[in-house]
Amino acid sequence: MSHYLEWSRAYSHRLNAADAAPLQARAAELGVRLERELAQGVLPFLSMPYRATLERDLPPILEKVRTRKHMVVLGIGGSALGARALQKAFAPGQDRPGHDGPCLWIADNVCAEEFEALLGSLDAADTSVVCISKSGGTIETLAQYFLVRQWLQDALGQGWHDHMVVVTDATSGYLRQEATLLGLASLEVPDYLGGRYSVLSAVGLLPAGFLGIDWQALLDGAASVARQLVENPRAMGQHPSFALACWAHALELQEYSQLILFCYVPQWAALGPWFAQLWAESLGKDGQGILPVAATGVTDQHSVNQMFLSGPRNKGCIFLTSRGQAAGRAFGQDLPQEWAWLRGKPLGALLEAEALGTRMALCMNAVPLVHIDMDGTGPRAAGAFMLLLEAATLFTGWLMGVNPLDQPAVELGKRLANARLGAPGYATEHADLDTFMAVPTQEQAF
Repeated sequence: MSHYLEWSRAYSHRLNAADAAPLQARAAELGVRLERELAQGVLPFLSMPYRATLERDLPPILEKVRTRKHMVVLGIGGSALGARALQKAFAPGQDRPGHDGPCLWIADNVCAEEFEALLGSLDAADTSVVCISKSGGTIETLAQYFLVRQWLQDALGQGWHDHMVVVTDATSGYLRQEATLLGLASLEVPDYLGGRYSVLSAVGLLPAGFLGIDWQALLDGAASVARQLVENPRAMGQHPSFALACWAHALELQEYSQLILFCYVPQWAALGPWFAQLWAESLGKDGQGILPVAATGVTDQHSVNQMFLSGPRNKGCIFLTSRGQAAGRAFGQDLPQEWAWLRGKPLGALLEAEALGTRMALCMNAVPLVHIDMDGTGPRAAGAFMLLLEAATLFTGWLMGVNPLDQPAVELGKRLANARLGAPGYATEHADLDTFMAVPTQEQAF
């Protein structure tokens, strides 16, 4: 069976199909661009040229790290969000009572209290550490690396090397230097593969494999969606990812400012934050962009859905369901009379009914909506879904006239932070900090 995008209510209210027509007419032009960039090797998340190397290099490292109970991932942004989404979707036992299997811990923030609590509760001898940074110079990740390296050395002496894996650029950057100098196990992040597009590389698949997730199925699902684009790029106008991109950019051109990903596959809920980074960091540029908003059904029916339904008419929605979800246990025949209509129905029927009700309510309240219905909730389906959104993000950026593969505004904050800590080579940033800090503060106690 197949996955489906359902379009019957995508162009509704003030958004018309005619708004997307000029964008769809650019398919031939952008198909040439896709062909060129695939040939140049700058879109590895689509073509996956790294797969053969990964299939060779990943299994022996997995064999080693799976002898230990714990894995700590040091990474932030795209180096963490994908791994967390995969763990929540396909290895949720860690979050449930009585778990005694492998445990994945992701240190994706700079919080001294949380970091101390993590290291203080782990047995270094039963822990593998994976340090992930494409550039090898991400300050937050390197700061954690230096501290964890000392923690491992204190506990294990010279044997600490055997507990560290780095995932970084194949030839350059500080982490690559460390791997070469110290003989650390390593996997590469391929050239041109930015963090937010990297979940289906060693970045996400090493943690997934440690947890026993079928990482090959994730790749197979992604490849099944990418195949048409890779094999016949000039026919991209026929691909659902391009249709989704045209719809999304048409929303922005008609002054919609928010794009909801409403996920009614509860175990996939953590894909919402992953998508939010993918979309926001790729497309929030040059005063343009439509803000991604992650929501989970049915949880957010009882929180933010009031705003979706009765707030400003500035939202479009990607509404995600799956035909493959478990029905669960059934309600008994002894329910009170006022609830008799639930008797004999499985819990999954409630999720299905809630999804339909929310989808209808959104459509009835002026929210243009694309419904994505997945055939299953396993790793292969997730790989297909993630690749669809990655391709749609890329093509939306091309339609907008921005580079969806860089993040220049984010780099400014990093440079200012480095300057604040005393790093050399940031003269302009030091001057900007002096000017900023010279402005008198205006405080109000509460």
